Amino acid sequence: MATSDSAWTLENVSELRTLARERVPVSIISLKLKRPIEAVSAKLAELGITPASETGGA
Repeated sequence: MATSDSAWTLENVSELRTLARERVPVSIISLKLKRPIEAVSAKLAELGITPASETGGA
């Protein structure tokens, strides 16, 4: 699982912030960025961003 430790590029972080701002669930962000859910959650926590709920809501 070396990919979970791969470096976050500025572009990756920018996309992560954009998706989080759009309230995209972590599971979907994980798929879009091709990173494990744990890595996405950890990076969001590091950035101080609260992820969207996995249970949809309109």
